[in-house]
Amino acid sequence: MTESSTFPLKGGCQCGAIRYEIVAPPARVYVCHCFECRKQSASAFGISVWVRRTDFTLLSGRPRFWSRPTDSGRVLDCAFCPKCGSRLWHEYAGGDSKFLTIKGGSLDEPVDLNVATHVWVKRKLPGVIIPDGVPQFSEQPS
Repeated sequence: MTESSTFPLKGGCQCGAIRYEIVAPPARVYVCHCFECRKQSASAFGISVWVRRTDFTLLSGRPRFWSRPTDSGRVLDCAFCPKCGSRLWHEYAGGDSKFLTIKGGSLDEPVDLNVATHVWVKRKLPGVIIPDGVPQFSEQPS
């Protein structure tokens, strides 16, 4: 996803059982280097694309949810495909969040990480290079 991306953007799970679309540009894009994001992505970092709930539509399939506590004390509901296990998005428990955080790898069009904000940089893996000039925070910004 770049500044020239056209909307709606589509995405879904690895097996194709769940599909969604986003009708407007995201509010933010984060690259998170925290332990939880590294675990959930099974990679060096997680990519979170913050979209307004009102801009998100589930087109097909029905995700399952796994919930976990966060450092802030809130509970995060994590949507995943029950067939292939792909993580799709996160939202705060209760379904009243104004935003969803779409997992960047689930989008059909790749995310441009040159414009992403990097968080929990104090936990980034050695060798991960953050582009010059992008915002970065040692931990979670307030």
